[in-house]
Amino acid sequence: MLHSAQRPGRATDEWWRNAVIYQVYPRSFADADGDGTGDLAGVRARLPHLAELGVDALWFTPWYRSPQADGGYDVADYRQIDPAFGTLADAEALIADALALGIRTIVDVVPNHVSDQHAWFQEALAAAPGDPARERFWFRDGKGPGGDEMPTQWTSSFAGNTWTRTEGPDGKPGQWYLHLFAPEQPDLNWNHPDVVAEHEAVLRFWYDRGVAGIRIDSAALIAKDPELPEVQEHHEPGTHPHLDRDELHEVYRGWRKVADSYEDSRFLVGEVWLADIDRFMMYLRDDEMHMAFNFDFMTRPWDKAALEESIRATIASHSGVSAPPSWVLSNHDVTRPVTRYGRENSSFAFADKRFGTPTDLSLGARRARAAALLTAALPGVLYVYQGDELGLPEVEDLPDGVREDPMHFRSGGVDPGRDGCRVPLPWTAAGTTYGFNDTGAAPWLPQPEGWGEHAVEVQAADPGSFLTLYREAIRLRRSESALRGDALEWTETAPEVLAFRRGEDLTCVVNFGDVPAALPAHSAVLLASGPLEGDRLPKDTAAWLRT
Repeated sequence: MLHSAQRPGRATDEWWRNAVIYQVYPRSFADADGDGTGDLAGVRARLPHLAELGVDALWFTPWYRSPQADGGYDVADYRQIDPAFGTLADAEALIADALALGIRTIVDVVPNHVSDQHAWFQEALAAAPGDPARERFWFRDGKGPGGDEMPTQWTSSFAGNTWTRTEGPDGKPGQWYLHLFAPEQPDLNWNHPDVVAEHEAVLRFWYDRGVAGIRIDSAALIAKDPELPEVQEHHEPGTHPHLDRDELHEVYRGWRKVADSYEDSRFLVGEVWLADIDRFMMYLRDDEMHMAFNFDFMTRPWDKAALEESIRATIASHSGVSAPPSWVLSNHDVTRPVTRYGRENSSFAFADKRFGTPTDLSLGARRARAAALLTAALPGVLYVYQGDELGLPEVEDLPDGVREDPMHFRSGGVDPGRDGCRVPLPWTAAGTTYGFNDTGAAPWLPQPEGWGEHAVEVQAADPGSFLTLYREAIRLRRSESALRGDALEWTETAPEVLAFRRGEDLTCVVNFGDVPAALPAHSAVLLASGPLEGDRLPKDTAAWLRT
């Protein structure tokens, strides 16, 4: 175990401020034991790929013991690795091996809820109404005759209702419990001291094992109004019954104290889905999180005005805090860029996901390459979801029988769910699993025919591939001093071209128009997302110029 000395105060090595952080979805990355499910040994075996890509850190989606009702975001025990992925010793070895290559580790913590198989919840179910064991959750009597009506009419993040009724030892209906997500994910009561203490202990457990950062899932949802009022059309900021309540900030101040107690730099990054930028920035005060995901940028369409507006707003809002901005094109919940950017509506919203939405994958790939250079040129932290460096499309034709995402099932089958961006990676051009494992055991989600065309081994030998583009962009982010600073200066150019200068001599240009555009004066082209036409930048293409 990699224990670190602790001290009060703040670490000075803020390596993460300009980092490239790669998201690993362990179930789909690489399968070393050949059972069809990715595992930690598979990640260890593929660390050379990640080192060559040039990333600074790996963010792992939950690897803890879990029934996998929601892809691991239903945690049963934070101190055990799920047997499908390996053991705690495997995790410690992976953390150490990655660090030896200069790659740090970030793990996910899910404070809003736990698994219904968690020891606390099992204890609560076995207890009688009013027992202290139930106070760690939101158990309530129902309304109406016999308590048959749910305590509230709140809507789940996964569609449907947010309450499930229990059954007593006598088989009679009992109290209801709250779950903002699936019934297998009961919400915790953050007014209870046990909940606060346990999560701070979990942070220390993983920080002590060498983890450098904690990603906080659904960070704005953890606090609830104890009166459980109904959601209205409008609530004053900080007073919504279960979203972005003012009192939750005290929780994250406590977490920040834990992170700051370590001598070497540890950080917190929040998943904060909020449209109100002022409320969003409250999570980034100096005594709370070190950064938060920029979902506004991620969900914008491929449109110059929309993306420029988001970039300007993000940089302006972060100017008042010490937290760096972050940039990300996708993650394990979002339609992959190659598919999304090929659609007529290239923005993203969960409510809009439907089967049969047409896409032009050639167009989407061209735009996704340009978007990769755009995001990599921006100041702050760059996140890359596994497979985006390969230009993987969304797998939209999965058989119904293999889908596992509760978003699909709770929508009545209307929402395709998130499985399509979680299909196991291709490593080799051939083989029944394209190198995902060596045994040929069927992956937990089927890979489509032709998946090997996107394989790492194919793209590593192709100077025009997505992988080569990502490797070179990340290399330049590290070697070019202009890309390591915070400065960004917008430059005037053609109406459909977005252009900005980084430092004294590097300019990023992106053509959103329908025709090629003249490049600004430059001495060299450092990198381009596609072939140039002499001194003209083709449509849906980006370039980094020495100016």
